[in-house]
Amino acid sequence: MATKNKTAETEVSVIDFINSFVDKEQKKQDSFRLIELMRKWSGFEPKMWGPTIIGFGSYHYTYASGHEGNAPLIGFSPRKAELTLYVTDPGHDNKKLLEALGKYKMGKACIYVKKLDDLNLDTLEKLSKATIKYITDNHECASRE
Repeated sequence: MATKNKTAETEVSVIDFINSFVDKEQKKQDSFRLIELMRKWSGFEPKMWGPTIIGFGSYHYTYASGHEGNAPLIGFSPRKAELTLYVTDPGHDNKKLLEALGKYKMGKACIYVKKLDDLNLDTLEKLSKATIKYITDNHECASRE
């Protein structure tokens, strides 16, 4: 039996989420700045995905196991400890971009950063656009509509 994905697009207001969930003023400011930047870079309005992810655009994926679902092209989550950025390009330029990104920790499929000032925003833009390009080229994608 197929399980329902927890990370699905919702109708929750992004602004209401940030104002109610984010308790540190710096993280709140960084969240609103990321919304502004990711909206510009992706061409999509922010939407809530699951309870805590703010995503831009969407694409459909299918794993070799047969599991499938939808996910945002790029996004972030203002978690309690750090901002979590969902902007990783699995392509060949990923390493160069990550080396120029700034101060962060890398997870399996995300980047953790304490504050936006720790990052080179020009590099984050390149990484975000590379991620969008990779997903658009390799998946059924809302950015093609």
